[in-house]
Amino acid sequence: MIRSARAADAPGIAAIWNPIIRDTVVTFWPTEREPGEIAEMIAARQSQGHAFLVAEGTEGITGFAATTQFRGGAGYARTLEHTVHVAPHCRGQGLGRALMAAIQDHSRQGGARNLIGAVTASNGESLTFHARLGFTEWGRIPNAGWKFGQFHDLVFVGKDLTGG
Repeated sequence: MIRSARAADAPGIAAIWNPIIRDTVVTFWPTEREPGEIAEMIAARQSQGHAFLVAEGTEGITGFAATTQFRGGAGYARTLEHTVHVAPHCRGQGLGRALMAAIQDHSRQGGARNLIGAVTASNGESLTFHARLGFTEWGRIPNAGWKFGQFHDLVFVGKDLTGG
């Protein structure tokens, strides 16, 4: 079941997100996220009309997806950036695709035109995932992120939600 996240979901989200933060270059965020910080993030994004969704199975939170405005200022209000992560034991089962469909629907309903993902260039799995969902490469920043003692390129993938 996919639904809007609640503050009580923060520990389950942290259980998925923190190993990615700690062990991979999928995100350049340097420190693990505390449940209280995640609960505040959920409230802030939802109060701004953005999505923060979770997938919930019999074993608890199995994935999450969220959006936020791509850049500050009113001129960017219709361009959103997204995050999507699925628990390792649930990957390859269509859950990521379902979460992405839900945030795209939410974004369209909120008047968004574009949805952007910022993907580490070495994350071929995510680049392939996004391509299968109709995202294309919109830009690349060499050496944009620093993690584990080296620089990493960042690829922006995007999709026009109007189909234009």
